[in-house]
Amino acid sequence: MKKYFAVLMLVIAFAMPSQAQLKFGIQAGLNLSSVSTKDYADDVESQTGFFAGPTVKFTLPVIGIGFDAAIVYDHREGLSKWGTVKAQSVQIPINIRYGFGVSSIAEIFAFAGPQFGIVVEDGYDFDLSRSFSLNSSNYSANIGIGTTLLSHIQAKINYNIALSETGTFEMKKGSTFGSVKINTWQVSLAYYF
Repeated sequence: MKKYFAVLMLVIAFAMPSQAQLKFGIQAGLNLSSVSTKDYADDVESQTGFFAGPTVKFTLPVIGIGFDAAIVYDHREGLSKWGTVKAQSVQIPINIRYGFGVSSIAEIFAFAGPQFGIVVEDGYDFDLSRSFSLNSSNYSANIGIGTTLLSHIQAKINYNIALSETGTFEMKKGSTFGSVKINTWQVSLAYYF
C-alpha cells in the first residue's frame, strides 16, 4: 500500500509542473496614496499617481495556487504647504495568489506578498531652508483581490502598506524634523500574452 501511495505522489508531482502555466504581460494602474507623517506639524494632502511595467505570473491550475511578480516604475506624491512630496521608485512586488474559476472564461483570485522599492529620483527642495529626502529603498506589503478574463486580461485592486519610512523632511543644516510613510490603494489592468 505504501508503494502505491509513493508512486501516486510521484505521478502527481511530475504531472503538476506539466500543467503549470507561466505567462508574461504588461500592467499599468493608479496610485491613490495616503501620506502619513511623524513629527511633522503640517498636513500632507494626498495626490493621485501611477505605475507601469512588465509582469509575470506562474500558476498551478490543479490546486489554484500561484505567484506573480512585476518590475514597475512607481510615482506617488503628496502636497504640503512647502511643496510637493514625490516618491519616484522602481517597485518589485512578489505575491502569492489563490484563484478559482467561476466559468471557463473567468477566474477570481486573492493575493498577498512583500514589495521592495528602489528610489529613482532623490530629494526635493521646498525653499532655502527645507527639503524632503527619500530613503534609498523601502519595504511594503500588498493584499488584494482581482479577476482574470479570457486568460489574458487581468484587473485587480490592492492596498499597499508601507512597512518602512519612505522619506524624511530636513532642514538644510542637516537636522531631521519629520518622516513620511506612504500607504496606497492601487487599481490596475494587465494584459498577459
